[in-house]
Amino acid sequence: MVYTFTVGPFAENTYLYIQNQDALLIDPGFTSPFELQSFLDCLASSKSTLKAVIITHAHVDHVAGLSSILKIWPDLPVYLSTQDRSIWASLTLQSQLFGISLGASGIENQLNPLELTPENLHQLKPFEFQILYTPGHSPDHCSFYFPTDSLVFSGDVLFSQSVGRTDILKANADELVHSIRYVLYKLPDNTRVLPGHGPETTIGVEKVSNPFVRAL
Repeated sequence: MVYTFTVGPFAENTYLYIQNQDALLIDPGFTSPFELQSFLDCLASSKSTLKAVIITHAHVDHVAGLSSILKIWPDLPVYLSTQDRSIWASLTLQSQLFGISLGASGIENQLNPLELTPENLHQLKPFEFQILYTPGHSPDHCSFYFPTDSLVFSGDVLFSQSVGRTDILKANADELVHSIRYVLYKLPDNTRVLPGHGPETTIGVEKVSNPFVRAL
């Protein structure tokens, strides 16, 4: 079961993913007490236990609610790719540039997220998923593919009829196209795509109709 919370000034999609009353929080972008409470109410009504936070990439709109979550669950594991932590290291600067509060000053210096690698996925049992390295929008970007439920959390790489921005710091248009065409488009056509912004779509639909990147 997946619950979507569209939050913050950039309408970022935060996801609560539940399997058998175990829960993962993906890209916590909460920026207000109301948004956070909506998530807490949903978690409580599901009678699930929050196991971890996994982050597709460290842009501020995808981690703005992290400090609020850690105030409630201070020992909750937080996972982020180690491919390039420069985006994570710039969180305070990002929050100042975009006017998005992180809820705690200097969280990038207070928290060192755990490595998100195939080797340590055993720590996230019972969840079984594949870490897909999908840079382009940001150098630390990963997508999360859950084959059992035929869904992928694509972060800010692939959207419904659109793709992630590449006119920002450390973005790369060629890498983005490669990530979409040779990583995400290799997933089964019926895979649900749950993006960081906007409505969900499927791999099959995007392969034939996305105006920015078509499958070869």
